[in-house]
Amino acid sequence: MDLSSHDLFQRSLKVAPGGVHSPVRSFQSVGGNPIFFERSKGAYLWDVEGKRYIDFCQSFGPLLFGHRDPEIQEIVLDTIERTWTLGACEPYSLELAEFIIQHIPWVEKIRFVNSGTEAVMSALRVARAATGRAKVLKFEGCYHGHLDSLLVKAGSGLAGESASDSAGIPKELIQNTFVLSLDEEDELEEFFSEHGTEIAAIAIEPLPANYGLLPQRKSFLQKLRSLATKFGCVLIFDEVITGFRIGFTGMSGRLGISPDLVCYGKIIGGGFPVGAYAGKASLMDLVSPSGKVYQAGTLSANPIGMRAGLKTLQKAFLENPYSALSIQTETWSNELVKSLNETSEFTWKTQSLDSLFWLVRESGKEIRKISEIPSSLQDDFKTIFHPLLQKGVYLPPSPYEVGFLSTAHTKEILDETISLVKTLL
Repeated sequence: MDLSSHDLFQRSLKVAPGGVHSPVRSFQSVGGNPIFFERSKGAYLWDVEGKRYIDFCQSFGPLLFGHRDPEIQEIVLDTIERTWTLGACEPYSLELAEFIIQHIPWVEKIRFVNSGTEAVMSALRVARAATGRAKVLKFEGCYHGHLDSLLVKAGSGLAGESASDSAGIPKELIQNTFVLSLDEEDELEEFFSEHGTEIAAIAIEPLPANYGLLPQRKSFLQKLRSLATKFGCVLIFDEVITGFRIGFTGMSGRLGISPDLVCYGKIIGGGFPVGAYAGKASLMDLVSPSGKVYQAGTLSANPIGMRAGLKTLQKAFLENPYSALSIQTETWSNELVKSLNETSEFTWKTQSLDSLFWLVRESGKEIRKISEIPSSLQDDFKTIFHPLLQKGVYLPPSPYEVGFLSTAHTKEILDETISLVKTLL
């Protein structure tokens, strides 16, 4: 019997929570049942029934050069011929670490882990050890993985209070986490005047890209840097998405703001599971076995991800596709909303930066914090997601996820997408 996404999902519901292994894959935000894909290449995905889709999700960010780039694939296959996993010292993570440290000035030492969540969790532990403090500050609209202490949202009481954003997280585990709004310097100043000496770490996505794309003013991020320095806090930039995608040096390089610790993921593994935390040697040397901050991982620095990541970064450095991708994304996303607006009862716009884009209803201003996101966004997005999916255009299956372009999205493919959008008229 031929496979179908519907049948596979019904089977999956019997064995996995919600039928998926990561919530966004369930299509819960857009309705309907998820598509099951079986292969990919370049800018395309193919489902189990053989239908082809133009992919603007790109595995949520790691595929700067598209699915199965030939040069990266060659390295992957060569590595598999050598080893799958070693659980011992090997040269591959060393080569990737040396390459990153050579090109990123604020990275003096690095530790590879298996996910962005693990990277942020470990960076927080280092910050607490370094400062001898317990409390951390995060910002509403920034996502730092699913660790208990940061899976929180702003509470309904005093500024800075937090509430659990998930069942199963007791209040005792979030009592040391403060949450503030993005883009509010006065609130920030007031908070630090009261709590600054209690804060071990400030954690932020310098370009929040997990609850829409919310570009921050440089002055706001500079204020964070100055406050962290003034009060002896560790400034952690979560660049799991933006590292090596917003230019080679990420948002830190674009802004000219050096964090104390930085978290990476996605691109540095070339599409394989990976994370890393890195930064000042004085902080990183607190990590075991050099110091007393314990952190370990059986599959950390997996050879396949290390070599795929190194090849990806080498290509990114040598080919420098960023400017062309940025122009292409801005031009195409403008054409996309122009075509969508010919079919819609309201006006769409995109917020984009380099190869990231986010579709949202026009509100007359750039959206910088989640309180400014139109309340109708989920319903709005459904009106375009499913019609485009039927046409073979795969957008991220949530109105709050950002889309990605890669070098595999040629002008011909992007023109084809616009043509498909126009068929919705």
